[in-house]
Amino acid sequence: MATDLIEIDQELPSEVAIERAAVAIRRGQVVAIPTDSLYTLVADPFNLQAVGRVFDAKGRDAGRSLPMLVADLMMAEDLVKEIPARFQLLARKFWPGPLTIIVPASAKVPLKVTGNTGRLGLRQSRSRTAQAIIDWLGQPLISTSANVSGLPTCRSGIEVFGTMDGRIDLVLDGGSCVGSGATTVDVTEPYWKVIREGSITEKEIAGWLKGS
Repeated sequence: MATDLIEIDQELPSEVAIERAAVAIRRGQVVAIPTDSLYTLVADPFNLQAVGRVFDAKGRDAGRSLPMLVADLMMAEDLVKEIPARFQLLARKFWPGPLTIIVPASAKVPLKVTGNTGRLGLRQSRSRTAQAIIDWLGQPLISTSANVSGLPTCRSGIEVFGTMDGRIDLVLDGGSCVGSGATTVDVTEPYWKVIREGSITEKEIAGWLKGS
């Protein structure tokens, strides 16, 4: 499989590039895009063949869930089985932004996407590229770090291409992404827990959730 690369402006991606990526995703392909939190692989979460291709591209353990990007809180709530109060508090404060919130997945989400755990990480990105693709398709996207499992997440489009050429179908190269990546917080248990600390600190989350 040959991997294509299209150069884009992260702040103002062309309609042609967005449509090319969206059509590829609709066909079950895997695309790498820049976000406000490094580069990510995106694909259709409701196409099980596409889901399998994401696992294969990364060499990812099938027991690990694949996070999703959403357009807004309303789209996110449609993917949640029971909406924890902490989820709404965090989403309203930190979205759009680099915070992935782990929630109980609704029956609408294929079990394979959750790594057979029934839990799902959700995020709304500030990325205009991600938002434009989601808007074009009218649905959420799988969004997992653009790297082979165990290796660092790629920070530029050309780095993604060099690492994942032949593993994915298309790279939207928007140059470099800076920052420490997204923070991941789990709100599925009685006590919330930071799984990975990135741009948003545990202290910031604790301050906002104080008393909840």
